[in-house]
Amino acid sequence: MHLLSAAIPAQVDQALRSACGAEPGRLCELVFERTHSKAAAILVDWVVDRPLTILAIVVAAAVVNRAMRRTIVHLRDRLTDEMRAKTLERARRGRAGRLLLADELDARASARTETITSVLSSTATIVVWVIAALLVLGELGISLAPLLAGAGIAGLAIGFGAQTVVRDFLSGFFMLAEDQYGVGDVVDLGEVAGVVERVSLRTTILRDVDGVVWHVPNGEVQRVGNKSQLWSRAVLDVEVAYDTDLRLAQGILQRVADEVWRDPSFTEGDIIEPPEVWGVERMGADGIALRLVVKTDPADQWVVARELRLRIKEAFDAAGIEIPFPQRTVWLNNDDRSAPRPDPSTIAVAPVRRGQPTAGDEISK
Repeated sequence: MHLLSAAIPAQVDQALRSACGAEPGRLCELVFERTHSKAAAILVDWVVDRPLTILAIVVAAAVVNRAMRRTIVHLRDRLTDEMRAKTLERARRGRAGRLLLADELDARASARTETITSVLSSTATIVVWVIAALLVLGELGISLAPLLAGAGIAGLAIGFGAQTVVRDFLSGFFMLAEDQYGVGDVVDLGEVAGVVERVSLRTTILRDVDGVVWHVPNGEVQRVGNKSQLWSRAVLDVEVAYDTDLRLAQGILQRVADEVWRDPSFTEGDIIEPPEVWGVERMGADGIALRLVVKTDPADQWVVARELRLRIKEAFDAAGIEIPFPQRTVWLNNDDRSAPRPDPSTIAVAPVRRGQPTAGDEISK
């Protein structure tokens, strides 16, 4: 009797697993217990139970994805505010010029954060929906082991084949996150230097001084020299002769630089701090170099340096200060080569004088 009662639940469990699977849903199990009909349980499982489960997975994935995107947007706004505050704080230290306007700073910060948050949002969306798709396939009774194994092999093959592309994307992401450079900056990337025209996660596009456009993969950038971030500096080493009154020459340099700084008509560049004459930089073979440094707006150091050189030359000429240059003595040969040449046979040749004979030579003779 006990064996019979034990066999009946075993048969019922086996029939339930046959109708609703190894892990039966609650609704399928309930229908099978009420109707003892395998067909009804299977119909309810496929028409009601599994669609409801799949719908719940999709809804949960959508909710999680939306929550993660809202979190990323909140992080973007916070990051933008922090970068804007730091940049404006640095800009207030000097007389900000046209390249340090608030609107341009906001645009640059917004561009960076938009790129970073778009990458994070896309990554989060892909991860959430891939997990949801795997759960849905599991609900449909599809074995995930072969799919995961195939995806692992395919991912390994793609990883080996596209490791350069992955390196470029990762390098570009960190370049944007660390604000190493942006559109409009003058940068030196090692083998090429120029103005940044566009920055993406994979490549950086530069235009050099000759107008050549260079496409540089971000993964190949080993070092970055940004010549126009926040502020720049024009450094001029002006040489004077050794007999020059150095204090007078330094005073003229300071006066000329101050005039350029205060000149309202000079609008091609902007000096943001009082110029400084640092003094004697070196004593060379031809003259003594005096160093003048001027802090300017980003990328204005070249135009400011050209204007300073012009005015310094004019001021030195007015003060009688000589800018040294290498000098050489040149001898000109005025020999008239059109005159007839003498006959070599008529030129007397002195006899060759040999050494005095030794005693041994006399004996041998």
